Amino acid sequence: MSDEIALMSATDLVSAYRRKTLSPVEATKAAYAAIHALNDKVNAFCFLDEEGALSAARASEARWHAGRPQGLVDGVPTSVKDLILTKGWPTLRGSTLVARGQDWAEDAPSVARLKAHGAVLLGKTTTPEFGWKGVTDSKLTGITRNPWNLERTPGGSSGGAAVAAALGMGALHIGTDGGGSIRIPAAFTGIYGLKASYGRVPAYPPSPFNAVAHVGPMTRTVADTALMLNVLAEPDPRDANGLPPAGRDWRVGLDGGVARWRIAYAETLNGEAVEPEVAACVAEAVKQLEALGALVEPITLTMPGVDDAFAKHWLTGAAALLAQFTPDQRSRIDPGLQAYAEIGARFTVIEALNASKAREGFAAQINQLFEAYDLIVMPSLPIVAFGAGRDTPETGPYAGWTNWTPFSYPFNLTRHPAASLPVGFAGGLPVGLQLIGPAFREDKVLQASRALEAVLPIALPRLR
Repeated sequence: MSDEIALMSATDLVSAYRRKTLSPVEATKAAYAAIHALNDKVNAFCFLDEEGALSAARASEARWHAGRPQGLVDGVPTSVKDLILTKGWPTLRGSTLVARGQDWAEDAPSVARLKAHGAVLLGKTTTPEFGWKGVTDSKLTGITRNPWNLERTPGGSSGGAAVAAALGMGALHIGTDGGGSIRIPAAFTGIYGLKASYGRVPAYPPSPFNAVAHVGPMTRTVADTALMLNVLAEPDPRDANGLPPAGRDWRVGLDGGVARWRIAYAETLNGEAVEPEVAACVAEAVKQLEALGALVEPITLTMPGVDDAFAKHWLTGAAALLAQFTPDQRSRIDPGLQAYAEIGARFTVIEALNASKAREGFAAQINQLFEAYDLIVMPSLPIVAFGAGRDTPETGPYAGWTNWTPFSYPFNLTRHPAASLPVGFAGGLPVGLQLIGPAFREDKVLQASRALEAVLPIALPRLR
């Protein structure tokens, strides 16, 4: 029974609370039962506050019994990625250099919104040091593992959040995405993750990779992501890049389907090779879109120079991040991040400004594509999960994390909403379909995702 409760969606939990057939205390205890049973195997959480969570759950239970819920997710067990400030909890960012004992006196906007809506915060999920790469391991917290195969990586940098979602360690999970860090682990672990439009979810303090950085929901269902986006997208004056309120409920229209939509299908981007089994899963999902009434048109998608433009955005951010540390401190940082920061420090101001102009050009290119299409679909990744504890796959032309993630980071540059939805398995490991929507049209991404989810139900791993 505990497992059943732990794997309930947030939407169903709230409905059960309203009917008084389940309480937030029971749901929180079930989430913690999953954590206690499985976290030692997968290393999804790096900080837990069971006493605080149960206290919050009891307060939520009292509100529901009184018929006065505090908000949209009152009593829903929720996790926070360890890059996101949380009042009273250490936010160590996966690094041994962040002082644990400092005054943690502030909530980031996403945490503040969730608390305002009554969410029960369970703890902090693992991330690589400063969220710098597409897998999840660090000197501070060790290796996080994929629940489908413990010898494989769950991806990153929101790997802990993805694993927690897949295993019922909470229903809602905050992720961040500066180059694919929501969509990569969503694809590798078989959950749903949304990188909303840039500025849709307020962020504070600004990320070192601010020009391409997003905050977003990671869940087990599309409906839960829509629910969570309603909460996360509420404005916060601390984010200078925040979008104005959307003035809508992202759940409305979710089941509208994709009949007569024009969908562009890119088998790849810039000609990057895709593993045959991955390509086959994606192609089958595209056939499902056609069966649902969509008009799917294959396209050849090229964005020449997108890798260089992203490198100049991202590596200069890495250089600025490490510049705050002494040489001795920098020597203790993940060697891969050190190497990237050294490259970033060599870029000139003119090169960085030209990269910003290039980013705008790529955004305009994709905007123009959406003049003809409602949606773009393509693989989330060209591969499935590889060995845990590695930055790159054991084989293939992959010198760094951006080499094996060629389909995610371009849409951080363009800032369009993009999600990864599981659409099958290759070699027993999940495959993700990436759905990219027009600027500011998360509703289209969510609606198409829900249509596919209805015919390709999300499967969850069973480690129990």
